Amino acid sequence: MAQNNNQQEIKIELSPEVAKGNYCNLAMIAHGPNEFFMDFITVAPNMNPARVQTRVIMTPENAKQLLHALAENVQRYENTFGEIKQRQPKVNPAQNGGIPNPFMNA
Repeated sequence: MAQNNNQQEIKIELSPEVAKGNYCNLAMIAHGPNEFFMDFITVAPNMNPARVQTRVIMTPENAKQLLHALAENVQRYENTFGEIKQRQPKVNPAQNGGIPNPFMNA
Protein backbone atom coordinates (compact mmCIF):
# COMPACT_ATOMS: atom_id res chain seq x y z
CA MET A 1 0.00 0.00 0.00
CA ALA A 2 1.56 3.29 -1.01
CA GLN A 3 1.12 6.11 1.51
CA ASN A 4 2.89 8.89 -0.37
CA ASN A 5 5.07 9.45 -3.42
CA ASN A 6 8.31 8.71 -1.50
CA GLN A 7 7.27 5.21 -0.36
CA GLN A 8 7.09 2.17 -2.60
CA GLU A 9 4.36 -0.41 -2.33
CA ILE A 10 5.48 -3.57 -0.55
CA LYS A 11 3.89 -6.77 -1.75
CA ILE A 12 3.74 -9.46 0.92
CA GLU A 13 3.23 -13.15 0.24
CA LEU A 14 1.92 -15.43 3.00
CA SER A 15 2.34 -19.14 2.30
CA PRO A 16 -0.24 -21.58 3.71
CA GLU A 17 2.42 -23.13 5.96
CA VAL A 18 3.26 -19.78 7.55
CA ALA A 19 -0.38 -18.63 7.61
CA LYS A 20 -1.34 -21.38 10.05
CA GLY A 21 1.03 -19.83 12.61
CA ASN A 22 2.60 -21.22 15.78
CA TYR A 23 0.96 -21.05 19.19
CA CYS A 24 3.29 -19.64 21.82
CA ASN A 25 2.59 -18.70 25.42
CA LEU A 26 6.03 -17.49 26.49
CA ALA A 27 8.62 -15.18 24.96
CA MET A 28 12.24 -14.71 25.96
CA ILE A 29 14.10 -11.66 24.71
CA ALA A 30 17.85 -11.00 24.68
CA HIS A 31 19.99 -8.49 22.86
CA GLY A 32 23.50 -7.77 21.72
CA PRO A 33 24.88 -4.46 20.47
CA ASN A 34 23.44 -4.90 16.97
CA GLU A 35 20.36 -7.10 17.27
CA PHE A 36 17.48 -8.30 19.44
CA PHE A 37 16.73 -12.02 19.72
CA MET A 38 13.14 -13.02 20.46
CA ASP A 39 12.36 -16.68 21.14
CA PHE A 40 8.68 -17.59 21.08
CA ILE A 41 8.11 -20.72 23.17
CA THR A 42 5.32 -23.18 23.91
CA VAL A 43 5.13 -24.30 27.54
CA ALA A 44 2.70 -27.08 28.40
CA PRO A 45 2.24 -29.57 31.25
CA ASN A 46 4.40 -32.70 30.87
CA MET A 47 6.32 -31.04 28.01
CA ASN A 48 9.90 -30.89 29.17
CA PRO A 49 11.82 -29.16 27.85
CA ALA A 50 9.62 -26.34 26.56
CA ARG A 51 10.15 -25.90 22.83
CA VAL A 52 11.15 -22.75 20.96
CA GLN A 53 8.66 -22.48 18.09
CA THR A 54 10.13 -19.43 16.40
CA ARG A 55 13.19 -17.21 16.78
CA VAL A 56 13.01 -13.68 15.40
CA ILE A 57 16.15 -11.57 15.10
CA MET A 58 15.78 -7.81 14.53
CA THR A 59 17.88 -4.68 14.50
CA PRO A 60 17.42 -2.38 17.51
CA GLU A 61 15.59 0.11 15.29
CA ASN A 62 13.15 -2.53 14.04
CA ALA A 63 12.65 -3.86 17.59
CA LYS A 64 11.64 -0.37 18.73
CA GLN A 65 9.24 -0.04 15.79
CA LEU A 66 7.74 -3.41 16.81
CA LEU A 67 7.39 -2.17 20.41
CA HIS A 68 5.41 0.88 19.26
CA ALA A 69 3.28 -1.11 16.79
CA LEU A 70 2.42 -3.69 19.45
CA ALA A 71 1.56 -0.98 22.02
CA GLU A 72 -0.69 0.73 19.46
CA ASN A 73 -2.45 -2.54 18.63
CA VAL A 74 -2.95 -3.45 22.31
CA GLN A 75 -4.51 -0.02 22.84
CA ARG A 76 -6.85 -0.55 19.88
CA TYR A 77 -7.78 -4.01 21.21
CA GLU A 78 -8.54 -2.62 24.67
CA ASN A 79 -10.59 0.21 23.19
CA THR A 80 -12.71 -2.41 21.42
CA PHE A 81 -12.84 -5.29 23.91
CA GLY A 82 -11.86 -3.78 27.27
CA GLU A 83 -8.75 -3.88 29.40
CA ILE A 84 -6.52 -6.93 29.18
CA LYS A 85 -6.02 -8.06 32.76
CA GLN A 86 -3.15 -10.23 34.00
CA ARG A 87 -4.44 -13.57 35.24
CA GLN A 88 -3.25 -14.91 38.57
CA PRO A 89 -3.64 -18.55 39.57
CA LYS A 90 -6.15 -19.27 42.33
CA VAL A 91 -3.88 -22.01 43.71
CA ASN A 92 -0.17 -22.67 43.46
CA PRO A 93 1.09 -25.47 41.16
CA ALA A 94 1.68 -27.88 44.07
CA GLN A 95 -2.03 -27.62 44.90
CA ASN A 96 -3.04 -27.87 41.25
CA GLY A 97 -1.88 -31.40 40.52
CA GLY A 98 1.66 -30.19 39.83
CA ILE A 99 0.69 -28.23 36.69
CA PRO A 100 3.24 -25.40 36.42
CA ASN A 101 2.25 -21.86 35.56
CA PRO A 102 4.99 -20.34 33.37
CA PHE A 103 3.78 -16.82 34.22
CA MET A 104 4.12 -17.23 37.99
CA ASN A 105 7.41 -16.38 39.71
CA ALA A 106 8.88 -19.24 41.69
